[in-house]
Amino acid sequence: MEIKVLGPGCAKCKATADLVTRVASEKGADVTVTKVEEMREIVGYGIMSTPGVVIGGKVVHVGSVPTHAQVEGWLK
Repeated sequence: MEIKVLGPGCAKCKATADLVTRVASEKGADVTVTKVEEMREIVGYGIMSTPGVVIGGKVVHVGSVPTHAQVEGWLK
């Protein structure tokens, strides 16, 4: 599974990427986390507030650091 974390590299974006990586590791999920910092690509997803999370080409979260439970739900 590929998960993209969209954002310019701010603290919330880094925290989101770290959280997704940590939860995937805890669950033993086969996940690749990719950080996308290019604004054109971010806007291409229709995201105007970061961080954003994209799974399978679909935006699943925008504008804040997701909760641990939200990330677990995405990995099911």
